[in-house]
Amino acid sequence: MISVRQTRNLFLRGICVVYLFSFLSFYIQIPGLYGNNGILPVKLFLDNIRGKTLLAKIQTKPTLLWFASHIGLDPEYMMDVLALLGIVFSFLGFISQKLCVKLVYAILWILYFSLYQVGQGFNQYLTDDLLLEAGLLAIIVAPLFSQSRPKRYSTTKSDIITLWLVRWLLFRVLFSTAISKLLSGTPKWWDLSAFNIHFESIALPTPLAWYCHHFPKWWLRLVVIYSQVTEGALPFLFFVPIRGVRIVGFLNQLFLQLCIIVTGNFNTYNILMITLMISLLDDQVFYKRIKKQRASKWSRLFTFFLNLLIHCSILYGIYVLYDIKFDGNKLDGKITFTKSQFDEIAIKAITGSAFVGLISLALTICGVLTDLGREVTQGKRPLRTLFIPIFCSLTAISCFVMSTIPVFTIDSRTNITKNADVYNIYKKIEPYKLFNNYNYKLYKSLNSINGRPEIIIEGANNIEGPWNEYNFLYKPGNVNNSLPFVAPYAPRLDWQMWTASSSSYNENPWVLALAYRILTGQSEVLQLIDKAHSPFQNQPPKYLRALLYNYHYTLWDQRWHPSWWTRQKVGEYFPVFTKDTVSLQDYLQSQKLLPANIKQVQSTVNPIIKIVLDNLRHFAAQVEGSFFLWSVFSAGCVIILTTSKK
Repeated sequence: MISVRQTRNLFLRGICVVYLFSFLSFYIQIPGLYGNNGILPVKLFLDNIRGKTLLAKIQTKPTLLWFASHIGLDPEYMMDVLALLGIVFSFLGFISQKLCVKLVYAILWILYFSLYQVGQGFNQYLTDDLLLEAGLLAIIVAPLFSQSRPKRYSTTKSDIITLWLVRWLLFRVLFSTAISKLLSGTPKWWDLSAFNIHFESIALPTPLAWYCHHFPKWWLRLVVIYSQVTEGALPFLFFVPIRGVRIVGFLNQLFLQLCIIVTGNFNTYNILMITLMISLLDDQVFYKRIKKQRASKWSRLFTFFLNLLIHCSILYGIYVLYDIKFDGNKLDGKITFTKSQFDEIAIKAITGSAFVGLISLALTICGVLTDLGREVTQGKRPLRTLFIPIFCSLTAISCFVMSTIPVFTIDSRTNITKNADVYNIYKKIEPYKLFNNYNYKLYKSLNSINGRPEIIIEGANNIEGPWNEYNFLYKPGNVNNSLPFVAPYAPRLDWQMWTASSSSYNENPWVLALAYRILTGQSEVLQLIDKAHSPFQNQPPKYLRALLYNYHYTLWDQRWHPSWWTRQKVGEYFPVFTKDTVSLQDYLQSQKLLPANIKQVQSTVNPIIKIVLDNLRHFAAQVEGSFFLWSVFSAGCVIILTTSKK
């Protein structure tokens, strides 16, 4: 049986890297988002949660922040402590394989979940849900204790079972993404024109997105076909018991993720997906010193041609289902199946995915236990070595059963939530984000997109003007500003501004909280915008308003022009406010977002701890977010390289 011990180690180190980026990104933004002077103060959020006792509060909202007062901290500083602990543990796991053990991953999960619980409107990201579920699998995959050298009776074979769960999570994310696009009924997915607007409308496009947007229309239709097939059909090949098929599957998915990375800033999502993809590989891919299991010449030829046959069949299926045609110098296609036909296919695919997963898991478990049982009967292993593989098998079966429920809920016709026994268990653990739904609801709104709506906040000292714009650090604003590369840093305020632009400010109370913080000149919030280029450096503006603009990329003929965007005013997003506007204060009061006396809050913090945390915060505030993340990551790489040579 092929070894996956080193593959497991690479997966665990990759999870530590994702945690490191996530905790660093969260830490940088705590004062502006959740601080006592922030947009959504975490203290106000916790104060509004009912519960007479500590246990009752934990049951209502499980987070370590409830213990802040017990160690001489307020909630804001407690968030700093949790984020810093997450940074330390993930960094140590990144630089040292010895610390990639269950206890460390359990600590990382608890720390991140505690921050996630109080994230309010700024943590509604697919990446957060995916990281929490992948973090659970890291706990399952990681060894209980560090092993500096392999033991005589190594439990390597149990890693095959636990890594299968990682592969199943990867399948669920990709499959749910692809099938929900077409099930949404959005015409732009059906006429293959979705990518005509995709690169222009994504939250934080990169400079390359501008160039991709100007690809020929027929090329963009092929990109849609490629994404539908790569995400919807090819993941089924993850469970084919042929090593070459899985490696080709890894390369296909890797290419897709790299394309997404260079065109869109999706924080740590794509790095996390690539980390999950490691489960498709084995040790022979990474380490040449591992002896390859030599098969006979005819066996190798058979698997090669079988792999070739599988992928040729897929190409033929694409040719038929998408009516691929050559027309001069271009290659074009269109969907040949109807929506009703796809609905029937979707039902079978959703149901079939669960059966394919079940069969694959059963074969994996049987193969491992049979192999170990043979070694036990031959006296090569003691009977006790079967305990861990059996325990891992039971854990894998339990996780698989729970994770199938989100898969079946992709379509209402396959929803099996009426099964009370299984569904009731799932509903009890659902708040802990252990098994999540990865359907993309966003694709339903593609029809109404024409360009990208953007909220532009303006301030003035006179009601008649002049009105000066506030520029954000990463989202589009000034049409001449270059598009940035931000990932893996996650600027949560910029992301939420993009989300809020598609709805009214009444549906996003935090927008008016942001306006109030700007009017009162809170430096923590201004740090998240663009404090260095703020139009009001000395004091905040007296008046503030927000306008809604519709942005479009400039034309290809203007590629040498300094402007990246053209924009057209749509209307008012929220009216003119001052910090003393009664309606603004009443609204924030009704939403429980109007802060109390901050000085009294901060006086409860232990002075020694406060000095340490304030100094660390002052140091971190001097560096731009994405640069800070890459600096810490580079330092870890240097440590790994220098220590490995000793």
